[in-house]
Amino acid sequence: MMTEATWEKPLGTVAPISQPGSRLKFLIGGLLILGAVAYLVISGTTSGAKFFITISELKANAQIIGQSVRISGAVIGDSIRYDERNLIIEFMIADIPSGVENLADALHQAVSDPNAERIAVRVENQVKPDLLQHEAQAILTGTLDANGVFHASELLLKCPSRFEESKPDQSIVNPAA
Repeated sequence: MMTEATWEKPLGTVAPISQPGSRLKFLIGGLLILGAVAYLVISGTTSGAKFFITISELKANAQIIGQSVRISGAVIGDSIRYDERNLIIEFMIADIPSGVENLADALHQAVSDPNAERIAVRVENQVKPDLLQHEAQAILTGTLDANGVFHASELLLKCPSRFEESKPDQSIVNPAA
């Protein structure tokens, strides 16, 4: 014998009715969140629109002294000085010319041109990186002092000769063969 079960809603229980102001609260909260996200996206894209400034732009703007900026330049190899005891690196960088397609050529032109804008760089409390060499691209974050020395708090180096692509007609030769 099978029994049949039915479910009925007990009397006196009513689904809660939303208050008229609750939808407005959710709408206002959603708009505030949407506005905050839009602000963050817009401010992030406008502040990051330029990755770094050139040495010429840095020297031309006296208002930048003491402000944190990011610059880029070509390392002049014979100017590199490293104090191993105090972990101080000092070197010069030259302004990289714009409009040159090959980065290696642009870096070579920058260090070879005696008329290119140059600036002294000082990095403290850092071991000398292996990539710090003649004609490497240095991307530095730091401040310019009143004496014209750039005090870098962050040093990134790019050496294009290490990442050159092999030409299609070159083959890999196995010396053990």
